[in-house]
Amino acid sequence: MIWRIAVFALALSAWAGSTAKAQPVVVDLSKSSVDITAGFTGTEVLLFGATSGYGEVVVVIEGPKEIIGVRRKENVAGIWVNGRQIDFKNVPAFYKVLSTNSLDEWLPLAVREENQIGVEYLNLKPLDSNIGAAEASEYRAALIRNKQQINHYGDVERRLNLAGGRLFRSEVFFPANVPVGRYFVRTYLVDKGKIVSTRTIPLNIRKIGIEADVFRVAHQHSALYGIAAIVIAVLAGLGGNALFRRR
Repeated sequence: MIWRIAVFALALSAWAGSTAKAQPVVVDLSKSSVDITAGFTGTEVLLFGATSGYGEVVVVIEGPKEIIGVRRKENVAGIWVNGRQIDFKNVPAFYKVLSTNSLDEWLPLAVREENQIGVEYLNLKPLDSNIGAAEASEYRAALIRNKQQINHYGDVERRLNLAGGRLFRSEVFFPANVPVGRYFVRTYLVDKGKIVSTRTIPLNIRKIGIEADVFRVAHQHSALYGIAAIVIAVLAGLGGNALFRRR
């Protein structure tokens, strides 16, 4: 991590001397990948960067897109059971926003909607186009709540620490249950309500070791994984039963 920051600092010095009138933004991460092992309990990644001294900065951390189903709980004869499920497409597995100031104070709603900045502006649509707008909105709100409860979505934007009007930094926390895949960190420089510069850098979150092997078998050979899980459970049960009989 230290060498990445040092290289970035040298690049920043050269950039500052050659862009006196421009309005770009530069950004980097303390590491380009997060490795998930058996003992993984979450980690922080340092995001740091600089601007030429103009405008506000907003950063969007977005995970890989996926299809997610949301199911309604229904009370049937006093028993809560699973009801109708609605599947949504192109749902970010992980989504958080950082900014130098509250977005409501300086970022126009039209800009937020166009660039999907903020969970309320994510373009989450049901796979079934025949679902009514009111029902889709209700399930969409439930999807976002579920993601926020497991810390995959941010409730509100977090603040970027700004120093000297140019340098910014923040620690981004990825929980133990963070989804794997290719993430994108998008940084926007906004001046007078308009996006004047954008930078995007990737971040890979991956499983390694036995965790990766189990994950791969579970997804690529689901039937084999299911059979193996049943066999292991049966053997564990028989072993436990035999142990108690001896006692």
